[in-house]
Amino acid sequence: MVPNVKEGRKATPEKTTSQGAVPLKDSPAVERALSRSKLYLLLSWIYLYPEDDEFLDYLQSGEFVEDGKAALVSLEGALEGHGGEEGRENLQSTFKHFDAIEDWVSSEGVNWNIQDLRDDHRRVFSNVIALDCPPYETLFGNDHVFGQSYTMGDIAGFYNAFGLQLAQDIHERLDHLSVELEFLHFLAYKESYARCHDGPEKLQTVVDAEKKFVKEHIGRWVPLFSGMLKKKADYGFYKIMAELTADWVAFDVAFLGVTPQPYSETDYRPANLIAPEGNQFECGAQDKGNELSLLMNEVGAQAYLDTGKQDESPSEPA
Repeated sequence: MVPNVKEGRKATPEKTTSQGAVPLKDSPAVERALSRSKLYLLLSWIYLYPEDDEFLDYLQSGEFVEDGKAALVSLEGALEGHGGEEGRENLQSTFKHFDAIEDWVSSEGVNWNIQDLRDDHRRVFSNVIALDCPPYETLFGNDHVFGQSYTMGDIAGFYNAFGLQLAQDIHERLDHLSVELEFLHFLAYKESYARCHDGPEKLQTVVDAEKKFVKEHIGRWVPLFSGMLKKKADYGFYKIMAELTADWVAFDVAFLGVTPQPYSETDYRPANLIAPEGNQFECGAQDKGNELSLLMNEVGAQAYLDTGKQDESPSEPA
Protein backbone atom coordinates (compact mmCIF):
# COMPACT_ATOMS: atom_id res chain seq x y z
CA MET A 1 0.00 0.00 0.00
CA VAL A 2 1.18 3.52 -0.73
CA PRO A 3 2.47 5.23 2.44
CA ASN A 4 0.01 7.58 4.12
CA VAL A 5 0.66 10.97 2.53
CA LYS A 6 -1.39 12.84 5.08
CA GLU A 7 0.90 11.69 7.85
CA GLY A 8 3.85 12.73 5.72
CA ARG A 9 2.96 16.41 6.07
CA LYS A 10 4.14 16.50 9.67
CA ALA A 11 7.08 18.79 10.28
CA THR A 12 10.48 17.20 9.79
CA PRO A 13 12.19 16.78 13.17
CA GLU A 14 15.69 18.10 13.63
CA LYS A 15 18.42 15.56 13.01
CA THR A 16 22.15 15.79 13.51
CA THR A 17 24.82 14.60 11.13
CA SER A 18 27.74 12.44 12.16
CA GLN A 19 30.03 15.47 11.76
CA GLY A 20 28.06 17.73 14.06
CA ALA A 21 24.69 19.23 14.93
CA VAL A 22 23.18 20.47 11.69
CA PRO A 23 19.36 20.43 11.68
CA LEU A 24 17.79 18.99 8.55
CA LYS A 25 15.76 22.13 8.05
CA ASP A 26 18.97 24.20 7.82
CA SER A 27 20.55 22.09 5.11
CA PRO A 28 19.49 23.28 1.63
CA ALA A 29 20.56 20.05 -0.06
CA VAL A 30 18.61 17.92 2.42
CA GLU A 31 15.61 20.23 2.13
CA ARG A 32 15.67 19.94 -1.64
CA ALA A 33 15.70 16.16 -1.43
CA LEU A 34 12.88 16.03 1.13
CA SER A 35 10.71 18.44 -0.86
CA ARG A 36 11.22 16.49 -4.08
CA SER A 37 10.43 13.28 -2.23
CA LYS A 38 7.16 14.73 -0.95
CA LEU A 39 6.06 15.98 -4.36
CA TYR A 40 6.79 12.64 -6.00
CA LEU A 41 4.74 10.94 -3.29
CA LEU A 42 1.78 13.27 -3.85
CA LEU A 43 1.89 12.63 -7.60
CA SER A 44 2.16 8.90 -7.04
CA TRP A 45 -1.12 8.78 -5.15
CA ILE A 46 -2.98 10.66 -7.89
CA TYR A 47 -2.80 7.87 -10.45
CA LEU A 48 -3.92 4.94 -8.33
CA TYR A 49 -7.49 3.73 -8.65
CA PRO A 50 -9.35 5.13 -5.59
CA GLU A 51 -10.15 2.04 -3.53
CA ASP A 52 -11.50 4.00 -0.55
CA ASP A 53 -12.27 7.53 0.65
CA GLU A 54 -8.78 8.33 1.91
CA PHE A 55 -7.45 10.19 -1.14
CA LEU A 56 -10.73 12.02 -1.77
CA ASP A 57 -10.82 13.12 1.88
CA TYR A 58 -7.25 14.33 1.51
CA LEU A 59 -8.26 16.43 -1.50
CA GLN A 60 -11.48 17.81 -0.04
CA SER A 61 -9.87 18.76 3.27
CA GLY A 62 -7.39 20.98 1.43
CA GLU A 63 -4.43 19.06 2.84
CA PHE A 64 -3.28 17.80 -0.56
CA VAL A 65 -2.91 21.37 -1.85
CA GLU A 66 -1.47 22.55 1.47
CA ASP A 67 1.20 19.85 1.48
CA GLY A 68 2.06 20.37 -2.19
CA LYS A 69 2.46 24.12 -1.84
CA ALA A 70 4.50 23.75 1.35
CA ALA A 71 6.89 21.37 -0.42
CA LEU A 72 7.21 23.74 -3.38
CA VAL A 73 7.89 26.76 -1.17
CA SER A 74 10.52 24.79 0.72
CA LEU A 75 12.09 23.58 -2.50
CA GLU A 76 12.17 27.03 -4.08
CA GLY A 77 13.78 28.49 -0.96
CA ALA A 78 16.52 25.85 -1.02
CA LEU A 79 17.32 25.93 -4.74
CA GLU A 80 20.16 28.46 -4.63
CA GLY A 81 20.69 28.45 -8.36
CA HIS A 82 19.97 24.76 -8.89
CA GLY A 83 17.72 23.78 -11.76
CA GLY A 84 18.30 26.76 -14.04
CA GLU A 85 15.87 29.39 -15.27
CA GLU A 86 13.74 26.88 -17.18
CA GLY A 87 13.48 24.74 -14.06
CA ARG A 88 12.30 27.70 -12.00
CA GLU A 89 9.63 28.51 -14.58
CA ASN A 90 8.38 24.94 -14.42
CA LEU A 91 8.36 25.15 -10.64
CA GLN A 92 6.20 28.28 -10.79
CA SER A 93 3.83 26.53 -13.21
CA THR A 94 3.63 23.58 -10.84
CA PHE A 95 2.61 25.95 -8.06
CA LYS A 96 -0.18 27.37 -10.25
CA HIS A 97 -1.52 23.87 -10.86
CA PHE A 98 -2.01 23.44 -7.12
CA ASP A 99 -4.04 26.66 -7.25
CA ALA A 100 -6.11 25.08 -10.00
CA ILE A 101 -6.66 21.97 -7.88
CA GLU A 102 -7.81 24.18 -5.02
CA ASP A 103 -10.29 25.94 -7.33
CA TRP A 104 -11.55 22.61 -8.65
CA VAL A 105 -12.10 21.26 -5.14
CA SER A 106 -14.02 24.35 -4.02
CA SER A 107 -16.22 24.47 -7.13
CA GLU A 108 -16.81 20.81 -7.97
CA GLY A 109 -14.74 18.34 -6.01
CA VAL A 110 -16.22 19.35 -2.67
CA ASN A 111 -19.50 17.76 -3.76
CA TRP A 112 -17.96 14.51 -4.99
CA ASN A 113 -18.23 11.17 -3.29
CA ILE A 114 -15.93 8.21 -3.82
CA GLN A 115 -18.01 6.88 -6.69
CA ASP A 116 -17.65 10.19 -8.56
CA LEU A 117 -13.86 9.94 -8.30
CA ARG A 118 -13.91 6.31 -9.40
CA ASP A 119 -16.14 7.14 -12.36
CA ASP A 120 -13.79 9.92 -13.46
CA HIS A 121 -10.80 7.59 -13.12
CA ARG A 122 -12.56 5.01 -15.30
CA ARG A 123 -13.58 7.70 -17.79
CA VAL A 124 -9.94 8.52 -18.35
CA PHE A 125 -8.09 5.25 -17.75
CA SER A 126 -10.81 2.65 -18.43
CA ASN A 127 -11.15 -0.70 -16.65
CA VAL A 128 -8.35 -2.20 -18.74
CA ILE A 129 -5.39 -0.48 -20.34
CA ALA A 130 -6.67 2.54 -22.24
CA LEU A 131 -4.37 2.74 -25.24
CA ASP A 132 -5.11 6.44 -25.79
CA CYS A 133 -3.36 7.33 -22.50
CA PRO A 134 -1.95 4.20 -20.83
CA PRO A 135 -0.15 4.83 -17.50
CA TYR A 136 2.34 2.04 -18.30
CA GLU A 137 5.84 2.82 -19.51
CA THR A 138 6.37 -0.35 -21.51
CA LEU A 139 3.60 0.63 -23.94
CA PHE A 140 5.75 3.55 -25.10
CA GLY A 141 8.58 3.22 -27.56
CA ASN A 142 8.34 -0.58 -27.83
CA ASP A 143 6.89 -1.92 -31.06
CA HIS A 144 7.74 -5.50 -30.16
CA VAL A 145 7.01 -7.61 -27.11
CA PHE A 146 10.75 -8.17 -26.57
CA GLY A 147 11.23 -4.42 -26.24
CA GLN A 148 8.61 -4.40 -23.51
CA SER A 149 10.36 -7.23 -21.71
CA TYR A 150 13.71 -5.43 -21.83
CA THR A 151 12.23 -2.21 -20.43
CA MET A 152 10.35 -4.07 -17.71
CA GLY A 153 13.52 -5.90 -16.76
CA ASP A 154 15.45 -2.66 -16.49
CA ILE A 155 12.78 -1.14 -14.23
CA ALA A 156 12.81 -4.25 -12.04
CA GLY A 157 16.59 -3.99 -11.84
CA PHE A 158 16.33 -0.50 -10.32
CA TYR A 159 13.85 -1.68 -7.70
CA ASN A 160 15.86 -4.79 -6.85
CA ALA A 161 19.06 -2.78 -6.49
CA PHE A 162 17.50 -0.91 -3.57
CA GLY A 163 15.89 -3.95 -1.97
CA LEU A 164 12.34 -3.00 -2.96
CA GLN A 165 9.54 -5.51 -3.37
CA LEU A 166 6.13 -5.68 -4.97
CA ALA A 167 3.12 -6.07 -2.70
CA GLN A 168 0.59 -8.79 -3.39
CA ASP A 169 -2.55 -7.03 -2.17
CA ILE A 170 -2.91 -4.30 -4.82
CA HIS A 171 -2.86 -5.26 -8.49
CA GLU A 172 -0.62 -2.97 -10.50
CA ARG A 173 2.34 -3.53 -12.77
CA LEU A 174 5.82 -2.37 -11.83
CA ASP A 175 5.89 -0.04 -14.88
CA HIS A 176 2.72 1.79 -13.75
CA LEU A 177 3.26 5.54 -13.41
CA SER A 178 2.26 5.55 -9.74
CA VAL A 179 4.85 2.89 -8.96
CA GLU A 180 7.64 4.68 -10.81
CA LEU A 181 6.80 8.00 -9.13
CA GLU A 182 6.80 6.32 -5.74
CA PHE A 183 10.22 4.84 -6.50
CA LEU A 184 11.55 8.35 -7.12
CA HIS A 185 9.92 9.44 -3.87
CA PHE A 186 11.89 6.68 -2.16
CA LEU A 187 15.17 7.63 -3.86
CA ALA A 188 14.84 11.32 -3.01
CA TYR A 189 14.12 10.47 0.61
CA LYS A 190 17.04 8.06 0.69
CA GLU A 191 19.19 10.89 -0.68
CA SER A 192 18.15 13.12 2.22
CA TYR A 193 19.16 10.40 4.68
CA ALA A 194 22.43 9.72 2.90
CA ARG A 195 23.38 13.41 3.05
CA CYS A 196 23.04 13.29 6.83
CA HIS A 197 24.34 9.84 7.72
CA ASP A 198 26.24 8.18 4.88
CA GLY A 199 29.51 8.89 3.18
CA PRO A 200 29.95 10.41 -0.29
CA GLU A 201 30.11 7.02 -2.01
CA LYS A 202 26.66 5.89 -0.84
CA LEU A 203 25.22 9.34 -1.51
CA GLN A 204 26.57 9.32 -5.05
CA THR A 205 25.01 5.90 -5.67
CA VAL A 206 21.57 7.24 -4.79
CA VAL A 207 21.95 10.47 -6.76
CA ASP A 208 23.19 8.56 -9.80
CA ALA A 209 20.17 6.26 -9.56
CA GLU A 210 17.81 9.26 -9.47
CA LYS A 211 19.44 10.79 -12.52
CA LYS A 212 19.51 7.56 -14.48
CA PHE A 213 15.91 6.64 -13.71
CA VAL A 214 14.64 10.09 -14.70
CA LYS A 215 16.79 10.15 -17.83
CA GLU A 216 16.02 6.63 -19.04
CA HIS A 217 12.46 6.19 -17.81
CA ILE A 218 10.30 8.98 -16.33
CA GLY A 219 11.86 11.71 -18.48
CA ARG A 220 11.32 9.72 -21.66
CA TRP A 221 7.68 8.62 -21.54
CA VAL A 222 5.89 10.89 -19.06
CA PRO A 223 5.96 14.03 -21.25
CA LEU A 224 4.12 12.18 -24.03
CA PHE A 225 1.82 10.43 -21.58
CA SER A 226 0.91 13.75 -19.93
CA GLY A 227 -0.03 15.23 -23.28
CA MET A 228 -2.17 12.20 -24.09
CA LEU A 229 -3.81 12.35 -20.66
CA LYS A 230 -4.60 16.05 -21.03
CA LYS A 231 -6.26 15.38 -24.37
CA LYS A 232 -8.18 12.34 -23.08
CA ALA A 233 -9.34 13.94 -19.83
CA ASP A 234 -10.30 17.17 -21.65
CA TYR A 235 -11.53 18.81 -18.44
CA GLY A 236 -11.59 18.49 -14.67
CA PHE A 237 -9.31 16.90 -12.12
CA TYR A 238 -7.22 14.62 -14.34
CA LYS A 239 -6.59 17.35 -16.90
CA ILE A 240 -5.05 19.44 -14.11
CA MET A 241 -3.09 16.40 -13.00
CA ALA A 242 -1.71 15.94 -16.51
CA GLU A 243 -0.43 19.52 -16.57
CA LEU A 244 0.96 19.26 -13.05
CA THR A 245 2.81 16.04 -13.84
CA ALA A 246 4.30 17.42 -17.05
CA ASP A 247 5.65 20.57 -15.40
CA TRP A 248 6.97 18.73 -12.35
CA VAL A 249 8.88 16.20 -14.46
CA ALA A 250 10.24 19.03 -16.62
CA PHE A 251 11.47 20.74 -13.47
CA ASP A 252 13.17 17.64 -12.13
CA VAL A 253 14.85 16.94 -15.46
CA ALA A 254 16.36 20.43 -15.32
CA PHE A 255 17.16 20.14 -11.62
CA LEU A 256 19.03 16.85 -12.05
CA GLY A 257 20.79 18.13 -15.15
CA VAL A 258 19.88 15.14 -17.30
CA THR A 259 18.97 15.04 -20.98
CA PRO A 260 16.42 12.32 -21.69
CA GLN A 261 15.22 11.66 -25.22
CA PRO A 262 11.44 12.05 -24.86
CA TYR A 263 9.17 9.89 -26.98
CA SER A 264 7.16 11.63 -29.65
CA GLU A 265 3.71 10.67 -30.91
CA THR A 266 5.31 8.65 -33.71
CA ASP A 267 7.15 6.60 -31.04
CA TYR A 268 3.92 5.44 -29.44
CA ARG A 269 3.52 1.97 -30.85
CA PRO A 270 2.17 -0.54 -28.33
CA ALA A 271 3.76 -3.93 -28.95
CA ASN A 272 1.61 -6.53 -30.67
CA LEU A 273 1.86 -10.21 -29.95
CA ILE A 274 1.47 -12.24 -33.13
CA ALA A 275 -0.29 -15.53 -32.41
CA PRO A 276 0.54 -18.60 -34.52
CA GLU A 277 -2.87 -18.40 -36.14
CA GLY A 278 -2.10 -14.87 -37.30
CA ASN A 279 -4.37 -13.15 -34.77
CA GLN A 280 -2.99 -10.07 -33.05
CA PHE A 281 -3.41 -9.29 -29.37
CA GLU A 282 -2.36 -6.13 -27.58
CA CYS A 283 0.45 -7.15 -25.26
CA GLY A 284 -0.26 -6.50 -21.62
CA ALA A 285 -3.84 -5.35 -22.01
CA GLN A 286 -5.05 -7.89 -19.47
CA ASP A 287 -1.87 -8.17 -17.38
CA LYS A 288 -2.15 -8.01 -13.63
CA GLY A 289 0.89 -7.14 -11.58
CA ASN A 290 1.39 -5.56 -8.21
CA GLU A 291 1.89 -2.08 -6.86
CA LEU A 292 5.34 -1.27 -5.51
CA SER A 293 5.37 -1.36 -1.72
CA LEU A 294 8.31 0.75 -0.61
CA LEU A 295 10.36 -0.59 2.24
CA MET A 296 10.31 2.75 4.04
CA ASN A 297 12.05 1.39 7.13
CA GLU A 298 15.19 0.88 5.05
CA VAL A 299 15.95 4.58 5.35
CA GLY A 300 13.87 5.51 8.36
CA ALA A 301 11.34 7.14 6.04
CA GLN A 302 8.35 5.32 7.47
CA ALA A 303 9.07 6.90 10.83
CA TYR A 304 9.29 10.30 9.14
CA LEU A 305 5.99 9.83 7.34
CA ASP A 306 3.99 8.14 10.09
CA THR A 307 5.30 9.49 13.37
CA GLY A 308 7.76 12.27 12.57
CA LYS A 309 10.52 10.31 14.32
CA GLN A 310 13.85 9.34 12.80
CA ASP A 311 15.61 7.70 15.70
CA GLU A 312 16.65 4.43 14.11
CA SER A 313 19.47 4.13 11.62
CA PRO A 314 18.61 2.29 8.40
CA SER A 315 20.25 -0.87 7.25
CA GLU A 316 21.36 -1.10 3.66
CA PRO A 317 19.40 -3.60 1.56
CA ALA A 318 21.24 -6.75 0.69
